[in-house]
Amino acid sequence: MPFVRIDTVAGRYDGKQRGAISDVLYESVLEIGALENDRFQVFSEHAPHDLVFHGDYLGIRRTDGFVAIQITMNAGRTLAQKKQLIASIAAGLHERVGIRKEDVFINLLEVPRENWSFGSGVAQYAPES
Repeated sequence: MPFVRIDTVAGRYDGKQRGAISDVLYESVLEIGALENDRFQVFSEHAPHDLVFHGDYLGIRRTDGFVAIQITMNAGRTLAQKKQLIASIAAGLHERVGIRKEDVFINLLEVPRENWSFGSGVAQYAPES
C-alpha cells in the first residue's frame, strides 16, 4: 500500500518529468504513513481523445497538462491526512515538474488491509485464519 495510477496525455511529460512525478507521489505518501520502499506505480499515456476531462468543472481551468492520479491505499487515514496528501502532491508537482495545481486531479480509493497481495500468492496483511 499504496498503489498509484498516473494518467496523462501521451508525450506531455518526458522520462525525467515522470521520474519527478513518481518521486513526489512516493514522498507524499510517506508523509502520511506509508512504509519505506512501498512504491508501486503505473504510468499510462493516452491520446488526447482518450483522456476525457472537463476543462472548467467546478470553475477550475484545466489544460492538456492534466494529470489524473488514483491512489489505492489502506482505509483508516484521517480527513486531515487526506487533505495533507492532496495538498502535498499538488504543491510538489507544481514545484518540481511545473504542473499547474489546477491540472492535478486526485482520487483516493480506500480498501481493507486484507485486500492486498504483494506477491507469492499470499495476502500478507490478512489475518491468519
